[in-house]
Amino acid sequence: MVDRVVTDELWLRLEPLIPVPERRYRFPGRRRADNRAALEGILFVVSTGMRWSDLPTAMFGASGATCWRRLKEWHQAGVWQQLHQTVLAELRAAGLLDLAHAVVDSSHLRALKGGTFTGPSPVDRGRLASKHHLITDASGLPLAVILTGGNRNDVTQLLPLIDAIPPIHGLRGRPKRRPRRVFADRGYDHDKYRRLLRQQRITPKIARRGEAHGSGLGKHRWLVERTFSWLHNFRRLRTRYERRADIHQAMISIACSVICLRRLLSSF
Repeated sequence: MVDRVVTDELWLRLEPLIPVPERRYRFPGRRRADNRAALEGILFVVSTGMRWSDLPTAMFGASGATCWRRLKEWHQAGVWQQLHQTVLAELRAAGLLDLAHAVVDSSHLRALKGGTFTGPSPVDRGRLASKHHLITDASGLPLAVILTGGNRNDVTQLLPLIDAIPPIHGLRGRPKRRPRRVFADRGYDHDKYRRLLRQQRITPKIARRGEAHGSGLGKHRWLVERTFSWLHNFRRLRTRYERRADIHQAMISIACSVICLRRLLSSF
C-alpha cells in the first residue's frame, strides 16, 4: 500500500500547486474526481507497477483512467516538476542538500511497447530500450533525470543534465543550480565536455579510458548507484510500459519527489 505519512506530506506540498480547472456551466458533466484520491491512485500505480486498468476504484475513489488523465494534466501544467523543486528547496533550507559536487550516471530499461525516446540497447542484444540519465547531489539526492533512447551515448547528456537542475531556493541570495564539481565514470570521458564544464566554472572529475582502476572516484560515485536502486524500487520505472515519454517522465518526477521527501522526513 501507499505510505500514508509520505502521502499526507506530499499532498500538503502538492495541493497549492494544482491549477484550478475552469468551471463549465452549460454542460458541467459528471462531478470531477477528488484530487487527493487521484494522487493516491497515481502513487499506488507508480509504486507497485500495477496496470492502470487494474486500479481498484472502490479503494481509492478514482478510476485508473482518471488517475492517468490527472497525471498527464498535472505534468503538462508543470506540477510534478514544481513539487520536486519545492522539496529540494526545503532540503537546502534544512542543510540536507550538498551541492559541493554532483554525480552523474545512466541506467538502461527495456521499453516493451516502444514509443518516443526509445532505441536499440547495446547492452540488451539490440532490444528496444530507454535510458534514465541521473544527476544527484553529494549525498545521492536526485536533482534531475532525463529520459532518452537506449542507444544514446552517456556523454551527450552531461550538459543537458547540468541544465536540467532546477533553480533551488531555500536560503537567502540567488537560487543554487550549479555544483562546483561533477564526478562521472569512463562513459563520460571526452576532453570537449571537460572544457565545456570548465567554461561553466565546474571542475570535471571524470575517469579516463585505458587507465588502470583505482582512480578513487568510486567513493563518490557509489551514491548515484544507490539512487538508481531507490528509483527502481518504484516498479513502474524498472521497465517502461508507457509509449508516451511525457507520462514516463511524470512518473520519474514523482519518484524523485518521494525520495527527497523521505530524506526530509527522516531528518526530524
